Amino acid sequence: MLNAHRAAGIRDFIAEQDWTTVFYLPPYAPDLNPVEGLWYLLRRSSQDNTAFTDPDGFVRHPRHGLRKIQYRSDLIDGCLTATGLPAPTTH
Repeated sequence: MLNAHRAAGIRDFIAEQDWTTVFYLPPYAPDLNPVEGLWYLLRRSSQDNTAFTDPDGFVRHPRHGLRKIQYRSDLIDGCLTATGLPAPTTH
């Protein structure tokens, strides 16, 4: 984490706000990042043992895998659930 996030000015600002709660997370916490789960799914399915022969394939192949995951809301929800973090609320 950037030390500026814990600076006195930031702490004072946070203390003045009644609408916010701040949780300081570890600097590296892939288990709290739902995107890591998506990359895991991508590596496990469409990119497993893939050698790219040109830059176009390097872009096209992962993009195709992400499109397949995009339509599987159960997979996306599972990546969020695996973190143990609460689901976002829609307004």
